[in-house]
Amino acid sequence: MIKNSPNPPSDSQPADQLFTVLPNLNSETLLANASQDLASVQALAGNLAFDVDGPQRDAVLGIHRMVEGIQLMVDRVLDLQEVPISH
Repeated sequence: MIKNSPNPPSDSQPADQLFTVLPNLNSETLLANASQDLASVQALAGNLAFDVDGPQRDAVLGIHRMVEGIQLMVDRVLDLQEVPISH
């Protein structure tokens, strides 16, 4: 840790935690951001697959397909949240 840091770690967060999620964000906001991040990773992997060959390409395409599946699941949850629940 840097001495005299203007932002010392709080007691509620581990000292080695670099990022955090704001506690007041709702599920839809979190899922929407996760969906956007997944789309970005998917695009990166898809582009990278054309720049490599052999086993590396297979690995990148595997990552791309796994992210695509996760993207579909997150988007499905977002779709379900938009449907009002009737009682």
